[in-house]
Amino acid sequence: MQINLTGHQLDITPALRDYVSEKFQKLTRHFDHINNVHVVMSVEKLVQRIEAKLNVNGGEIFADAEHDDMYAAIDGLLDKLDRQIIRHKEKLIRH
Repeated sequence: MQINLTGHQLDITPALRDYVSEKFQKLTRHFDHINNVHVVMSVEKLVQRIEAKLNVNGGEIFADAEHDDMYAAIDGLLDKLDRQIIRHKEKLIRH
């Protein structure tokens, strides 16, 4: 899985990069066929925003999250992606 990080009005520190990579590696326990991940982090006044687009076998998955803290926004994003990946996997199994 290849992870591309982009920051809009934000410097991506090594700590943020490591945190994102560690969290996205946990997604592979549900679905192994994640090919590419594009993550965009941005800051709008006091709101930290993160969005991610996953290219998986059989489609694309998109989610975004906002919070006052970037780490909390990352956790919220991963919760959304986790639910979507499980639903995507069940849909593939049914077909």
